Amino acid sequence: MKFNLLHPADQIVQIMNRIYDSGLTTTSGGNLSIKDDNGDIWITPGGIDKGSLTRADICHVFPDGKIVGPHKPSVELPFHSSVYEKRPDIRAILHAHPPKLVAFSVVRKLPELNIVSNSRRTCGSLTIAPYAVPGSEKLGDNISAEFAKGFNIVVLENHGVVIGGENLFECFMRFETLESTARLQINANKVGKIKTFADSELNLSVTRDHLIMDDFVPNKHTPEECAVRRDMITLIKRSYRCGLFGSTRGTFSARLTDGSFLITSYGVDRAYMTEDDLVLIKNGMKEAGKVPSRSVMLHKRIYEKHPEIRSVIGAEPPHAMAFAVTDTEFDPRTIPESYIQLRYVQRVNFSSVYVDIEKVADMFSERTPVLICENNQILVSGESLLNAFDRLEVCEATAKSIISACDIGEMVHISEDEVKEIDKAFNLK
Repeated sequence: MKFNLLHPADQIVQIMNRIYDSGLTTTSGGNLSIKDDNGDIWITPGGIDKGSLTRADICHVFPDGKIVGPHKPSVELPFHSSVYEKRPDIRAILHAHPPKLVAFSVVRKLPELNIVSNSRRTCGSLTIAPYAVPGSEKLGDNISAEFAKGFNIVVLENHGVVIGGENLFECFMRFETLESTARLQINANKVGKIKTFADSELNLSVTRDHLIMDDFVPNKHTPEECAVRRDMITLIKRSYRCGLFGSTRGTFSARLTDGSFLITSYGVDRAYMTEDDLVLIKNGMKEAGKVPSRSVMLHKRIYEKHPEIRSVIGAEPPHAMAFAVTDTEFDPRTIPESYIQLRYVQRVNFSSVYVDIEKVADMFSERTPVLICENNQILVSGESLLNAFDRLEVCEATAKSIISACDIGEMVHISEDEVKEIDKAFNLK
């Protein structure tokens, strides 16, 4: 789907629906706006249910102040106008009160971006603005002053967050990523001391390998390939709905019987991805006209080294990632299902995923189907698409249980003798 071809009112409704359906705003909370090429502002109305917004509800504000629409525009229109005036490069603004970022706003702190590489790359930098009454001239001055300094993300004391961008989808990506980062930091603080990566290390993640592969034009698409494309899209969209993937974060791949494999494309919205957006990789070449995920070379080496692996997922599930940004061991011996699915989870450091993919690929085995990549992602392998996805879900559910247990008491893992009984009963090696 080409988001930029949607009418501004439709863009606003679509993004507000995603924000509301994700539980990141309330019926009366938040506002979105777009400034079009004519200088007109399209903005959400005030006092209208955000859960049932329609394109007819969106207010059209002309440069001379004329307003077209059935409702009054948001009370926050003045600060939207002020930001657009001071930052001509900004063409869309998102303001909301997502729960985890509100938690940071009420303790007047900023989330740490250098805990996951995607967070720093997507969000850039952020700042905090002093408290003022909503809708007041003072609040508008406080917000626009920070945007005038060059920031695109401004957390508001005891309020929420304001995000600017070249378009509304860019705002949403930043918003979604920042709330996910805030949630991750809160989770991680419960299990251990958070560790960050240096700005210099971020350059390692900006690999261009996915751009320099030779192209090829497939001469046919087999029924097997078409079926895998269909099933991958179903699970990719489910991963997004379940919060395991972000709008442009999360990689899914699956091997075909001829040794080629399909992988998610770079920068395409996971919520609206289609079968055609998947990229076929064959003989070290990529399907012409498409850009595969940055991690395509790592997935390629995993398949080459492990014929039994048919699917690989790289994701940032918010609870499992708490163990990727701390030194706390992730021990899945909580319940039998977790141990059976995850076995012995291993860790690799941040740089290995970029500079030593041979080592990372070698670490997978029947006993180690899941890897924690520090400050980066959770890597999951499976004997099928569904097996890999199931493991990802079990990994996140297990992590969630462990974090919850921290608030209750001392956790007791399944003992070594009990593990041996499980191994025998399920014929595990």
